[in-house]
Amino acid sequence: MSPSIEQLEQMVADLLAEARKLGASAADAAVSRSAGLSLTVRMGETETIEHTRDQGLGITVFFGQRKGAASTTDLSPAAIREAVSKACTIAKNTSEDDCTGLADAALMAKDYPDLDLHHPWPISPDEAMQTALQAEQAARDLDPRISNSEGATLSTQSGSFIYGNSHGFVGGYPTSHHTLSCVVLSEDGDCMQRDYWYDTRRDWRKLATPESIGRQAAQRALAKLHGRQLGTRQAPVIFRADIAPGLLRGLTGAIRGHAQYRQASFLLDSLGEQIFPDWVEIREDPLIPQGLSSAPFDNEGVATRPKSLIGNGRLETYILDSYSARKLNMQTTGNAGGVRNLSIDSGSMGLDKMLQEMGSGLLVTELMGQGLNPVTGDYSRGAAGFWVENGEIQYPVEEITIAGNMKEMFRQLVAVGNDDDIPGSVRTGSWWIENMTIAGS
Repeated sequence: MSPSIEQLEQMVADLLAEARKLGASAADAAVSRSAGLSLTVRMGETETIEHTRDQGLGITVFFGQRKGAASTTDLSPAAIREAVSKACTIAKNTSEDDCTGLADAALMAKDYPDLDLHHPWPISPDEAMQTALQAEQAARDLDPRISNSEGATLSTQSGSFIYGNSHGFVGGYPTSHHTLSCVVLSEDGDCMQRDYWYDTRRDWRKLATPESIGRQAAQRALAKLHGRQLGTRQAPVIFRADIAPGLLRGLTGAIRGHAQYRQASFLLDSLGEQIFPDWVEIREDPLIPQGLSSAPFDNEGVATRPKSLIGNGRLETYILDSYSARKLNMQTTGNAGGVRNLSIDSGSMGLDKMLQEMGSGLLVTELMGQGLNPVTGDYSRGAAGFWVENGEIQYPVEEITIAGNMKEMFRQLVAVGNDDDIPGSVRTGSWWIENMTIAGS
């Protein structure tokens, strides 16, 4: 039987007590456990069934300004004591760092809200198989050109996360995560294309229907058939909503405290500066009920809160944990562990209207490779999508590269669409960038 949250909280308290007994001046610890089911079907047959059960524990100790850390997946009392002992040994043999240590005690979460993150799915392997089969069959039934499948996968997971530190903070909450996806191949003559679709939720009852996921995967694969190359040119580019989150992640990577103090950011020392047009508003809200990235406190126990990252186009805050904040002589923003539930305000146009307004240009629906230089902002990615003329899609395009500089791309943001109902923890519609280089044949 899996340990309860109360038992995990006691485990963390025992860890901290053991660290004190071994002479640590401060310590923090986190314990997680999860269990789940993942099942894949392919071409009407069950391909894999996997029952998962994971657990882990991490302990960090401080001897003044010296730090040591250790982890284990064995939660037995002997293994826990050994992990604490190893962390203490490491700390005693490391050099001092003036910025290391726990987050300030005054910032710890108190009376934090229940964010409704736990909706376990009592689904049997047979029921999971039927659900995945429905998704794959819907894709295969849509069009005879759907010639093959890489499978439909249903995964469900439920678990708990507990964190505590020697400020006296110990807190935790249960979570669940459910995903259904489908990947298919289309074929017409000697042309073959692959695409997918999925949905992911905290509450399994809110997942899109298997049929809708399968159909969308098939439609996407069919639309890519008979792609052409483009000649090299300068043109407007629209990043479709399911691709646009990567642009927001480019922003958050550049404004993380660790990138700032290492001077490895194309937005170095940009606090208060105009980054986007003045209509752009970008926010983080870690307290959205059932949000995929929601958390009442960060990985250091600091209370999370909604905040504006970009207001009227200006950079309003960096993204800081306690260490990077001290490096920059600032205060943590409650972002140890990352950004939670990022969103950009959408405009009034749907994607079809944006294409009409753009007139001629490129709609990007797929990106390949890692093409952002985090220091200079230079951006170059392999891409595929559709060429647009007179406001309408004319034909699919492939084997092209799009290039620009992310600072310029942010400044040249013309509009954000209201087609922001994509799965995931980042809420954004399609992005229309005024001009980029398209390299082709």
